[in-house]
Amino acid sequence: MRVRSGGVSRTLFDPNRTPAADRDTGVQDGDTGLMCGRFAMSAETDDLIQEFVAEGGDFRDWRPGYNVRPTNTVAAVIQSAKGSGVAVRRLEPARWSLTPPWSKTLKTAYPTFNARSEGITEKATWRGAVRQHRSLVIASGYYEWQTDPLTKVKTPYYLHPTDGQLLAFAGLYSWWRNPALADDDPDRWSLTTTILTSDAVDELLHIHDRNPVPLPRPFWERWLDPTVIGDQDLVDAAVQAALPIAGQLAVRRVAPIPHNGEGPDLIQPID
Repeated sequence: MRVRSGGVSRTLFDPNRTPAADRDTGVQDGDTGLMCGRFAMSAETDDLIQEFVAEGGDFRDWRPGYNVRPTNTVAAVIQSAKGSGVAVRRLEPARWSLTPPWSKTLKTAYPTFNARSEGITEKATWRGAVRQHRSLVIASGYYEWQTDPLTKVKTPYYLHPTDGQLLAFAGLYSWWRNPALADDDPDRWSLTTTILTSDAVDELLHIHDRNPVPLPRPFWERWLDPTVIGDQDLVDAAVQAALPIAGQLAVRRVAPIPHNGEGPDLIQPID
């Protein structure tokens, strides 16, 4: 079924079309592969706190970067109680790859930096987080690669808002408790997060068949509010709300990205 929002048309999830690889293991995009595996984050912590009207967490070991990779520390906005029992909006450093609370180890056996939005509540990895542990993962833009079908050469592109605003990707979060550490060890808890993906909007299909879900400001409060019990309808509404933003992203070709490259030169156009 096609729907149109803000001038962008797309295909909604067909519940009868479930990729064979997308079972309850947490593996995401079936034969299409994972996406949104690198992004850029150029804003300083104080700017983020003001932008998202959030209390600041411990960002002493975090720096903005232009080559953020899975398991790196990212800036995540969550809304939850901390000590006082009153839920507040907080900006927290989080490990980019969600670890469900029942996992025995921080590192999971399957990729969890992306969460496929379609049928997400059917997956044990995401089901609990969808209900009350939803986050925003902040980025300046993200990278995607276009593969030549003949040569298999991958060309990187940088996708970003044209107005220089930050992107707030719909995400989920989970606190993971390290059973090997004592109750009074300050490192016993790890905040982990993931980024939701959806079918790509028409404007981005030439780059990849999936895109992350960038939420507009009016949807932030509903997404973060832990008193709103999340279900598939909420996730579908988030995907729908993200269509105009995703459809208006600028796409620029950039130079090959070294694994350990970090500087702003990574997002400079080469055309």
